[in-house]
Amino acid sequence: MAYVRKDVSTLTASERRRFVNALLELKRRGEYDEFVRMHLDYYTPDGETGLRTAHMAPSFLPWHRRFVLELEGALRRVDSSVTVPYWDWTRDRTTTSVPWTQDLLGGNGRRSDRQVMTGPFAYAAGHWPLKEGITDGAFLTRDLGRAAAPIQLPTRSDLQWALDDPVYDVRPWDSTATRGFRNKLEGWGNGSGSASWRNHNRVHRWVGGAMLGGASVNDPVFWLHHAFLDLQWQRWQWAHREHRYLPAEQPGADDDQHDRVVARYEKLPPWDETPDQLEDLSRIYRYA
Repeated sequence: MAYVRKDVSTLTASERRRFVNALLELKRRGEYDEFVRMHLDYYTPDGETGLRTAHMAPSFLPWHRRFVLELEGALRRVDSSVTVPYWDWTRDRTTTSVPWTQDLLGGNGRRSDRQVMTGPFAYAAGHWPLKEGITDGAFLTRDLGRAAAPIQLPTRSDLQWALDDPVYDVRPWDSTATRGFRNKLEGWGNGSGSASWRNHNRVHRWVGGAMLGGASVNDPVFWLHHAFLDLQWQRWQWAHREHRYLPAEQPGADDDQHDRVVARYEKLPPWDETPDQLEDLSRIYRYA
């Protein structure tokens, strides 16, 4: 029977505690940092050579669907009652609302160095030292809302703009695609500055600190964010049943994206599964 992923704002006190404790146990075992390393390994931007799987590519959504499922499986091996909740950032939009509470993810970083000082993932609590992909201190950082240059979280209409596009993705299958659900949701826009960050990308920017860059997995909010994005892919699938993951076939040998993207029936590294196989995981989980 499929288990349920819930809106984080609906979790009971016990569910919050179990979720946090399972994360802390993965960190204690060293398993959590393996997820940070994996995301770093597969964060290949447009400007680099080789296959792009996790970002700036059609496989952004199936890759992260599988990635969240991997983390969830690890959590459930610690506590079988735990599932990954999702954060609806179109509704819970302030720096003090869920999930930024003492009993969940803790709050914003302090002004001087953006170090998170509250909650179970604060460095002072002793359970969450950052070890992978860091250049400064080993503490978790956040800059909710970007105090120096404020931005807002995406709105419901921003999200609907992506959901309304009936085509999954279009050429050139990268961060410059101006049409297609995938990039409208992933959020690579034209120009520079905050206006070019949409939906997924804007949320990473809004959280700031450790959520910037390939090591963003260091902040546990990463999973709540990507569970919500996974729900949006599911909603898009329901709304546009006649449309599927694209490209269906690998771009031709004369195409700049040849061997740089994963087609529908090709294996999606590092897993032995295809985007086609990851389009429907309702046998495993569903959303409340």
